[in-house]
Amino acid sequence: MAEHPVGAVTHYFGKPRVGIVALTGDVTTGDTLRFLGHGADFQQTVTSMEIEHAAVETASAWTEVGIRVDQRVREGTQVYRVSAVTQGWFERLKALLLTK
Repeated sequence: MAEHPVGAVTHYFGKPRVGIVALTGDVTTGDTLRFLGHGADFQQTVTSMEIEHAAVETASAWTEVGIRVDQRVREGTQVYRVSAVTQGWFERLKALLLTK
């Protein structure tokens, strides 16, 4: 799995379990994010995002977005987008040759 930095938590609201994330990359509902640092280390799929109390499906870099989180996060927690690593041409060729 490859991880790409997409921002950092700037605030956490405990009752609604929402982390405010200052984005440095784009995030879309359905993306898998990893929260790492300051006691947090977990992955979750984005199910709900809001900008200024309005629900959004995508959020672009250099905005602050509220993301519903499963666990507590703290200010400074780093946020990464997790994506599957695709096989390069060498790995595909090796797999093809080994199956024959």
